Amino acid sequence: NGLNFFFKLLAWVYTGSASMFSEAIHSLADTCNQALLALGISQSARTPDPSHPYGFTNMRYIASLISGVGIFMMGAGLSWYHGIIGLLHPHPIESLLWAYCILAGSLVSEGATLLVAINEIRRSARAKGLSFYQYVVQSRDPSTNVVLLEDAAAVLSVAVAATCMGLTSLTGNPYYDSVGSLGVGTLLGTVSAFLIYTNTEALLGRSIQPEQLQRLTELLESDPVVRAIHDVKATDMGMSKVRFKAEVDFDGRVVTRSYLEKQDIEQLLQEIQQVKTLEELEAFMLKHGENIIDTLGAEVDRLEKDLKQRNPDVRHVDLEIL
Repeated sequence: NGLNFFFKLLAWVYTGSASMFSEAIHSLADTCNQALLALGISQSARTPDPSHPYGFTNMRYIASLISGVGIFMMGAGLSWYHGIIGLLHPHPIESLLWAYCILAGSLVSEGATLLVAINEIRRSARAKGLSFYQYVVQSRDPSTNVVLLEDAAAVLSVAVAATCMGLTSLTGNPYYDSVGSLGVGTLLGTVSAFLIYTNTEALLGRSIQPEQLQRLTELLESDPVVRAIHDVKATDMGMSKVRFKAEVDFDGRVVTRSYLEKQDIEQLLQEIQQVKTLEELEAFMLKHGENIIDTLGAEVDRLEKDLKQRNPDVRHVDLEIL
């Protein structure tokens, strides 16, 4: 992207083409965005700390969101501005031979990275059981999405710029070149709007797939200790990390039976027979009541651990006792 920007900038200075200016700005925006995405990926790998107990995974979405805003302001805005100026104050364009050569080189480099991004998304979507379109729209991997959309827009914008520059060269009318600049700006504006929308949706906390939620719910409900579950929420925290929350109505008899199975029933009977006063009865009930509550806590821990083991995507489980 950096090399593309440098050579496109030289071509613009040499030819004065508005379309080539838009292409140079496009490559500059891509270069800045790649640096921003690299920072987001690096920050998202940080381990959780007391101030951020759920980690820094969303830094990828934040970086992609800023990237979308940057594409709109730097890429689309400047391209539209230069295109409008070209329409209002047209000027002749110099030889376009070098500009075509640079565009051809850019098409090869952008096309190659586009194919890499497409293959990566296809592989990841297949692993998640999603279609290519679903994976992109749901922004499952925001960094790869940005690369995919930037390169797709780059390939299309090269075609638009080359076509409009060719029309200007054939007809001698500089308006075609200015229209090319507006077309490139429109492409960048569309990409930025899509990135802003998808990453905002992800940051707001999107529910997981209904099939996955149903599987988690059925796993909980099938456990003998669970009578019913309510207010189930499961959100995608990004990068295949799920946070699951539910209110659980436990079967008290099953919990108590689990506690009693670990006790000596004959000894319990002897303790009961030795109870003579209300104070002794209260002490007996407090002792075993506390132990039953501890057993309930252990059941909660067991369920949470079981959910995580059977569903590797589930990283955080919050079960509330009703």
